[in-house]
Amino acid sequence: MDKNIKKIYRSRKERILAGICGGIANYFEVDPTLVRIIFLFMVFAAGSGILTYLILIFLVPLEPEIKIKKVKK
Repeated sequence: MDKNIKKIYRSRKERILAGICGGIANYFEVDPTLVRIIFLFMVFAAGSGILTYLILIFLVPLEPEIKIKKVKK
């Protein structure tokens, strides 16, 4: 299986509500603030931003935790 496939996750680090904007920003390698502004524009423009955000909360999985192995000496 190819290890270079990018997957979208909800961010654990860049989150305000559920990490959707942080995850999208991480996937597209842009600033999370830019993605938040786009969602805010979608909310005021057509009201579709709220519905889109709620759907993405349930569809996009949470970013897996990185487990660090401790080396025994």
